[in-house]
Amino acid sequence: MRREAHADKAPKVALRIQGIMLSLKKHSVSDIARLLQVHRSSVHSWIQNWNVHSKEGLYEGHRSGRPTALTENGKEQLRDIVDSGPVAYGLQTGVWTSPIVAQIIEEEFAVHYHPGHVRKLLKEMGFSVQRPTTKLMQADPKKQNKWIRYTYPNLKKKPGRKGR
Repeated sequence: MRREAHADKAPKVALRIQGIMLSLKKHSVSDIARLLQVHRSSVHSWIQNWNVHSKEGLYEGHRSGRPTALTENGKEQLRDIVDSGPVAYGLQTGVWTSPIVAQIIEEEFAVHYHPGHVRKLLKEMGFSVQRPTTKLMQADPKKQNKWIRYTYPNLKKKPGRKGR
C-alpha cells in the first residue's frame, strides 16, 4: 500500500492511504487528523470507506455537479451557429466574442450563461480562443512603407499658433 501511495498521481488518494496506514498502526483518529492536517470526520469517512469497499473506497467517485442547462441538441445547434460565423447569423461583426455568444444562447435557447462560462462551454465543444490579427495578410509592404513615410506624417496634427 505504501508503494501505491507514492505512485498514485492523485494526492488526495495518497493522503487517504497514509491515513489508513496510520490507522492500521493503531494511531487514534485525532492523531491522524492532526498529522495529515485534515478534519477528524474526513479520517472517519476514509476508515469507513476502507472497511466497506477496501482499496476502491479510497478513490474519488464521480461527482455529477450541476447539470448543464443547454441540452445536447442545443449544443449541436449552437455549434452550427458558431461554425457558420457571426455575419451569417446577421451580426455586423466578423468575430465571435463570449458576450455575443452568451446573448445568442439566451435568445435562441432561453438559457442564461455568464460570458466567462461561455468560453468553457465553447472549449468543451471543440472551439478555441482566436485573436484577430492586426496586420492585413494580403497587404503590400511597399505601399505600406510609402504610406507610413509620406501620407501619415501629413495626417498628424501640427502645432497651432501660440498665444490665442
